[in-house]
Formats: sequence, C-alpha cells, structure tokens
Amino acid sequence: MSATRGYSATKDQLLGRLARAEGQVRGVARMVEEDRYCIDVLTQISAAQAALDKIALGLLDEHARHCVVGAGDEELAERTDELMGAVGRLLSRRGNAA
Repeated sequence: MSATRGYSATKDQLLGRLARAEGQVRGVARMVEEDRYCIDVLTQISAAQAALDKIALGLLDEHARHCVVGAGDEELAERTDELMGAVGRLLSRRGNAA
C-alpha cells in the first residue's frame, strides 16, 4: 500500500496538467525542428515554464495543507524546512532566469 500524498485527491488532475505541459514541450521541439522564428519558440518556452510553475504552486499548496499541517509535533519543523527549501528552489530558479 502506498502512502497518501498531498496530491493524492487530485492525482488525475495533476497528471492531466503534466501531460499538457509535456505536450507543450514537445510542441517547442517541433517548432525548432521546423525552424520557426526564435521569438515564437521563446514565447512557447515561457508558456511551458508558466504551466510548470502553476503545477508546482499547486503541489506546494497541497504539501502545506496535507503534509505540513498534518504533521505531528516531532515532524513539523522538518516538514516546514522541506517546504521552505522547495519554495526557495522555485524562487531562485525564477530569479536566475531574469
């Protein structure tokens, strides 16, 4: 039996969003294969990144609500540190892209 994760209740929806993001990335590859205009390719990359960011924010929300809030006193600090580390990685990636 697998553990219940924060996203377990919305797993099918999450998988659908990931499939759409995967399709966007395949579309970008197709654009490159077709020698499309650079700015058009960059625009689609930005859209794919935005889709993944939205997925990540949803996962962070579900993690906070399920894994952090539901943690016992002995796990709370560790789970909070994990959450803040994940937020920091997402923010630093966005800051490095600018």
